[in-house]
Amino acid sequence: MKYPIPALVAALVASALTASAFAQQAAAPATAPKPATPSTVRANQAVAQKLALDDKRDFDDATRGLIATMPDPVVKTAEGKLVWDADRYDFIKGDAPATVNPSLWRQEKLNNARGLFKVTDGIYQIRGYDLANMTLVEGKTGWIVIDTMLTAEIAKATMAFAMEKLGSKKPVVAVIYTHSHADHYGGARGVINEADVQAGKVKVIAPEAFMEHAIAENVMAGTAMTRRATYQFGAGLDTNERQGVGSGLGKALSSGTMGLIPPTDTVSKTGQEMTVDGVRIVFQMAQGSEAPSEMMFYFPEKKALCLSEVLTKHMHNVYTIRGAKMRDALAWSKYANETIDLFPEVEVAFASHHWPTWGGNNIRQYMANQRDTYRFLHDQAVNLANKGQVMDEIGNVDFFPKGLATDASSRGYYGTLSHNLRGVYNFYLGYYDANPASLHKLPPTETAKRYVAAMGGEAAVLATARKGFEAGDYRWVAELVNHVVFANPDNAAARALQADTLEQLGYQAEAGTWRNAYLVGAKELRDGVLKPPTQTQGPDVVRGMNQELLFDFIAMRLNHEKVDGMTANISMVFTDLKETWALELSNSVLNNTKGRVLKNPDVTLTLTRPAFLAMLLQGKKLPELVQAGMVKLEGDPKAFGAVFANVESFDPFFNIITP
Repeated sequence: MKYPIPALVAALVASALTASAFAQQAAAPATAPKPATPSTVRANQAVAQKLALDDKRDFDDATRGLIATMPDPVVKTAEGKLVWDADRYDFIKGDAPATVNPSLWRQEKLNNARGLFKVTDGIYQIRGYDLANMTLVEGKTGWIVIDTMLTAEIAKATMAFAMEKLGSKKPVVAVIYTHSHADHYGGARGVINEADVQAGKVKVIAPEAFMEHAIAENVMAGTAMTRRATYQFGAGLDTNERQGVGSGLGKALSSGTMGLIPPTDTVSKTGQEMTVDGVRIVFQMAQGSEAPSEMMFYFPEKKALCLSEVLTKHMHNVYTIRGAKMRDALAWSKYANETIDLFPEVEVAFASHHWPTWGGNNIRQYMANQRDTYRFLHDQAVNLANKGQVMDEIGNVDFFPKGLATDASSRGYYGTLSHNLRGVYNFYLGYYDANPASLHKLPPTETAKRYVAAMGGEAAVLATARKGFEAGDYRWVAELVNHVVFANPDNAAARALQADTLEQLGYQAEAGTWRNAYLVGAKELRDGVLKPPTQTQGPDVVRGMNQELLFDFIAMRLNHEKVDGMTANISMVFTDLKETWALELSNSVLNNTKGRVLKNPDVTLTLTRPAFLAMLLQGKKLPELVQAGMVKLEGDPKAFGAVFANVESFDPFFNIITP
């Protein structure tokens, strides 16, 4: 019998991190984007007149301490594959074009600042060569690296560049992961090697539960999150005034090889201290803020504070459109409030994205505004919910306190007021609006067909929509035409009008994420589903998964209809772990239980975890491992095959903008 485990876990590796959709590659030539309409021109002019876009302090801070930029803006792999092209955003200069919201244009001009920067004595940052920063802290004998960006190739290249410019031959003695998102640990193998870690030469420090969340957060819904991330990060868009300009959080994610070296040291409580290579560090936990496992930390002798990604130069996501568990805005605000009191002597604050803030008073005001931003999102949403407003009503409230609205660091360049208010509502009440008419809605395609019929047919709907388009009522047009597209995705006129509409909404969007989503949607309507290049992902992710998560992942991918009525009892004995696992198939679900000894298993596999991983990662077939003596098999192997023959692989390029 053929056992299709290798295909299963190839899918697992692809799902384990969502960055495969982020690769910074230019799109293939296709339908040209259109210019801004008069309505969009007016809307963006109104933004420019309303906001104080000429404040120079952010620009001074974003370029302060610049030591050098990489002489070659292009980084490639040994095989010649593009990892990063720093010049691709050089068109972002001067006044905003009509096709970009002026507020977003200002943010992306700031994000364009790149190079090696001095933050303060003994602390340097590499910025503008990935979505995230890499920070270098000089110790007595070596370097402490804070976050390693996304891929090994960009981390290695920028680290070598920094060491050359700093005239240093000191080794890396420690890596600190600020939190459990891949763009902060994926490049670890570019700056350290695991042998040195295992030999005790290098510490890897992370917040409590880092491995659990770094591995698990994106595994179960990984395929869906990856596809949705194509929209959030604009993968497949070219970079120009009518397409991609950045994400608000940074420019883009590098292409290359992602890895993960597990921590050697864990931080578990606020106030915990470590001295690393002579450098004293005081930690503050921030679990469940921007990430489920996250921390900030302070260097007392340098009066320097690392804010991780908890406090950044914009409004972050309470709800992220790629999809993730909802974040706790109230707890987020309380962490920021705590930070103000914990580190009153701070003189420079830097983060995992964006540029630092200098001066105690400036930092305290910045942290207070960030605190108030997340507190307002929480309190406003819950206040309105208690007045009977539902999620879509709350998401359309545009009041934002003047003191925050005029502070660019609180504006929605990545997260948005609309979605974050909805996110808080969902955090407490879920998606249901309590109206019984919403209890059991028809699916989108059926709803669309009936709406179109009720409105007089496709031609009538499009005629109304064209009038709305001419009036600049793009949100309404998008809703109208979406019904036609879902009722009849082959209607070329509907697709074209919807693409034009989403494009104008993208041109007006202040959030880089919204702009990307609108423009990817427009492009897919015109040219078909985008299939951007994927990342190269090493085996670290699967190795980092515990047995339970591996089995849960397999169970989730079962074709539940095909296994309906089937039963199977499989015992797996891992001799090296001294663990016995029972896999029991019944009622279309595969349960796994550690320590359960089945009385009459259909099949028993006695093996080691490396042998199991050989099946998953190296394509080894079960009969081959049995013959090699790596697996002992007792009972009927058909029971094992019956389960794994019905494990599905998901299409990573499923439709979003069409049914």
